[in-house]
Amino acid sequence: MLIDLDFYYSFLSVWLVIAVVTFSLLMFVPAPYGRHEKRGWGPRLPVRLGWILMESPCVILMSALFITRISSQEPLASVVYCFYVFWTIHYLHRSCIWPQRVHIPGKRMPFVIVMTGVVFNVVNTLFNAEWIYNLKPEGYPYQWQWSLQFCVGAILFVGGMVTNLRADNILFELRRKTKSEYDIPEGQLFRWLSCPNYASEIIEWIGWAVMTWSLAGFSFAIWTAANLVPRAHAHHRWYHEKFPHYPKERRALIPFVW
Repeated sequence: MLIDLDFYYSFLSVWLVIAVVTFSLLMFVPAPYGRHEKRGWGPRLPVRLGWILMESPCVILMSALFITRISSQEPLASVVYCFYVFWTIHYLHRSCIWPQRVHIPGKRMPFVIVMTGVVFNVVNTLFNAEWIYNLKPEGYPYQWQWSLQFCVGAILFVGGMVTNLRADNILFELRRKTKSEYDIPEGQLFRWLSCPNYASEIIEWIGWAVMTWSLAGFSFAIWTAANLVPRAHAHHRWYHEKFPHYPKERRALIPFVW
């Protein structure tokens, strides 16, 4: 155990309070990048570079801590290797593959947004890595990968990731085909939702929370919602303002509801 468990929970509680404050702010002031970009936020970086810088700490830090942990003399439950694989697959895609596939020529984002993302990802990775590698008091038992929590969580995680990739593919193809910067996406879950990519990512990290059955995991799911629910709301409103013929039956994140 590298840090005191009580201190860990206290810090994590503060982290959750910050998530609630962040959600409240973002509902009124969308993060200024992408279609909601605004001038006046200081120096800007190319979007592709910004996303690589933001997402890569999750792979680097989680891998470094994983290597350090397996180098120790204490045995590590096999399910922890599964957690590492799930986490790394997601963030290798986000930091290496997604930035190369997205069609964003000439787009830039504020440096302050990039640094905010870096700080969040470092703190979030530390919380989750510290729990699954060191802090869980009784450790993960050998049978955990056959537990109801792990199986349900893994289904949600994989299902969310696959759905997210399919939604991204539609958006990538739309960007390549359209002559304007943005257009109305069609097909699959876009039939009912403005932002199925965000909905599926929230589901993905709810899966992680259930799979790890940890406060760190649930805090990540809450943070994901705190960031993406306001952004989905802003996107949905933006679509209706920009396209008078935008489908009225579509909802932002939850089909037929919201």
